[in-house]
Amino acid sequence: MSVAKYRFEGSDMNRKLLMGHPSGLFVLFFTEMWERFSYYGMRAILVLFLTRSILDGGWAWSREDALGLYGTYTMLVYFSPIIGGFLADKFLGYRRAVAIGAFIMTLGHASMALDTPWSLYLGIGFLVAGNGLFKPNITSIISGVYKNAQDKKDGAFTIFYMGVNAGAFIGILLCGYIGETVGWHYGFGLAGIFMFFGMLQFWYAQGIFGSIGLSPSKKIEYGDAIEDIGDTQEVVEEEKVAPKVQRDRYIVVGILAFFTIFFWAAFEQAGGSMTIFAADYTDRVLEGNSANIFRVANTLLVVVPLIIITYVLFKLFQITFKKYGLSNIFLGTSFVIIWGIVIWMLKNQYSEVSTEVPASWFSILNSFYIIAFAPLVSKIWESKYNPPASVKFGIGLVLLGLGFGVLAYGSSAISQGAQTASVSMIWLILAYLLHTLGELSLSPVGLSYVSKLVPATKIGLMFGLWYIAIGLGNKAAGSMGGMIDKITAAYDMSTFFLIFTIVPITAGLIIMSLTSILKKLMHGVR
Repeated sequence: MSVAKYRFEGSDMNRKLLMGHPSGLFVLFFTEMWERFSYYGMRAILVLFLTRSILDGGWAWSREDALGLYGTYTMLVYFSPIIGGFLADKFLGYRRAVAIGAFIMTLGHASMALDTPWSLYLGIGFLVAGNGLFKPNITSIISGVYKNAQDKKDGAFTIFYMGVNAGAFIGILLCGYIGETVGWHYGFGLAGIFMFFGMLQFWYAQGIFGSIGLSPSKKIEYGDAIEDIGDTQEVVEEEKVAPKVQRDRYIVVGILAFFTIFFWAAFEQAGGSMTIFAADYTDRVLEGNSANIFRVANTLLVVVPLIIITYVLFKLFQITFKKYGLSNIFLGTSFVIIWGIVIWMLKNQYSEVSTEVPASWFSILNSFYIIAFAPLVSKIWESKYNPPASVKFGIGLVLLGLGFGVLAYGSSAISQGAQTASVSMIWLILAYLLHTLGELSLSPVGLSYVSKLVPATKIGLMFGLWYIAIGLGNKAAGSMGGMIDKITAAYDMSTFFLIFTIVPITAGLIIMSLTSILKKLMHGVR
């Protein structure tokens, strides 16, 4: 795509393209990658840590209590952005909010590295507060970069989503492995280290965004020109949307947010009931040829995506190192550490006679599939085959339901009320594939449509409201997942997963039937 066709905002360096997008997008890519490393790395082992026995280093909580805390935590993580978005819009600016949020989250992970109840709850509090400042405002910076390149937004958010899942992939892999083999709190501490690196690399490269994301009263000088960032005169001139039109667009955001709740209520079983299913109901011990096949496959699964991400890092360095060398040094150092831990982990796995696949390992499949399929989906969304938002949402919900259908079928042999079993790993592998394709169809697209349908002056606040919908879904996920023992005792495991099959598919078919109505309410937004 030629540079002339689109006007990307930010500094001159930001207009130097990487993979057809501004180089600043990839600064945000790596910042978000390390934040997601910390979040998903901690999430991968939280329920396992709480439910494991005292002898295994855990706290021996019941599944219901552990999933209840998990649901409350993930709900608050998505509720807090409404406050963070407001503070950034009115006082801090997006860039300062991202940096402060990253620092607070670093403190949260450091607290969780201590083995005491008070430090666990304090750490969770810090993570919730820091996330509120970080999450809505990093996506708001993207919106600023692409405010005059709307047709590129879907592709940009999909690439950004690759950063999300690259971090999740590495975080789950390494925090999960270290947590399950070395010690749970070492896993929590590792998450904090890379959150700290993410903060530093963003802070020292933020100049690439020019005036985007500065505080409302801030002025920045470029040569002889001084650009006023205080009032929103330029943004208002861009919008000029009639009140009735904007009201209709808000209605569309509300409808999409409502169906988002159903998606995340099922999808977030990944950190709860699906993790329990992996730990207690899945055959994870491999020997002989099976162990060797897994080692080779796991090596490729880990090394190939890491090589790809390292290549993107190298290409970014070629553009930005001369001006933002310190940021690049922090980012490069973090990758050296990551490669060292990965090599150490793989060496340990090859030295074992048999291999027990960590229960947290299955969660990396979601991130791997996204890294593998996101470029293809991004191209589809930018092609003539790009479907309307409602169809994308419907496809996402149906694929999610089908993934749980696979688990319902795979667990059909588990007897009523069983606390353990040894079903094949293939069912989780297939379920995560379908769930991931569903996520790619819905989640990044939702972020993109919020940025298109909402005035730029309200973008931080509306991203916060969007995350409230996701938070409600997360709390529902914890509450529903916590019923796993009751449902399997009264019925069986297959029935438990059938609930998560029927509800998303039904919701998906309903929202696809609303396509013509939503198209009218969007008033030309595509």
